[in-house]
Amino acid sequence: MKKNDYPWEGCGTDKDITGCRFSLSVMSDEFVGKILDGIGNVDCSKVWSQTDALSTVYRGKRIHVMDAVKACFIHVNDEKTHITMEATISKGCLGDVEADYVLDVDDILVNKTDKSFQVLSKIAFYPLGVADYMDHISHVVKLAISKGLYNKSGHYATELSGDINDLFDYFNEVLEYAERHIKHYVLQATLSVNSPTKVKEEK
Repeated sequence: MKKNDYPWEGCGTDKDITGCRFSLSVMSDEFVGKILDGIGNVDCSKVWSQTDALSTVYRGKRIHVMDAVKACFIHVNDEKTHITMEATISKGCLGDVEADYVLDVDDILVNKTDKSFQVLSKIAFYPLGVADYMDHISHVVKLAISKGLYNKSGHYATELSGDINDLFDYFNEVLEYAERHIKHYVLQATLSVNSPTKVKEEK
């Protein structure tokens, strides 16, 4: 392979595309049906979506991408099975392409996500290509503290907990902040519900 012969050569886009790739883990013998039902019950009319053997991708306007991700996690949660979601949310990647997206839509959310339940989460925020990246990371952590979602910081991650709706409001606020200040960024998030480990900690 030549020095400049990379798969992302000639890529990049100025379009307002937010993307999220996520994987669901369902700790149940019925994991296949639960995962497929969760994904299948999401209204994807305002995002581009694709599911393969490893994960699912949503691409489009940030508000609709996050609406779909939140809806998927809500639909897959049966309130008794331990379930996790690993999500990578990105915008501004130089290797992105002007394809596979839905942008020509209004801002009205289409998924019914009015359920409420507690979620344990960890996040890592990566502002890319900027010298003051620690200032942006600090802002994201302080925002979590101000919203009462912060548990602790550890190696390579910040732990959060709270209601599913409050967490996704926070994620959207983080991403809105990033849109205003950083051209390329990644938010890595893990969500966990009904964990037996969490139950033991609370006893």
